[in-house]
Amino acid sequence: MLFTHEMGHILGGWFGGGELQECDLWPWHLPYSIFEPDPQPLLTLWSGPIVGVLFPLTLAIVFRRSWVWFLASFCSLANGLYLATGWWVGDRYLDTTGLLEHGASRISLAVYCSLTIGWGYVCFRRTCLTIFGEPFQ
Repeated sequence: MLFTHEMGHILGGWFGGGELQECDLWPWHLPYSIFEPDPQPLLTLWSGPIVGVLFPLTLAIVFRRSWVWFLASFCSLANGLYLATGWWVGDRYLDTTGLLEHGASRISLAVYCSLTIGWGYVCFRRTCLTIFGEPFQ
């Protein structure tokens, strides 16, 4: 989840004409990327959660395996909860704060969080039951 999310930021920053100054994608580190200048910060910021959901979802649609749906639904749930929690906490280093500072509407955040958390939870629960069986009911 963290890798696809951060790769989304990196791709969005590059497509937006940003210059990547530093990034960290190593396992067991908190991933980050810093663009300076970043002419399209909303593109950079939104690309993380969007790619973080759409890439695993695309893999699930292509491969049609329970464990891939498990990962895709987890990524959806995690990305939605990350933005929702960031909205509530308001930490200046989180994506949600950056999105709001650069002009993203609260409605777009609410829609994104509602869709990803709602679908992610339902699909994640279903795939847990499919993979791990009835004790999770």
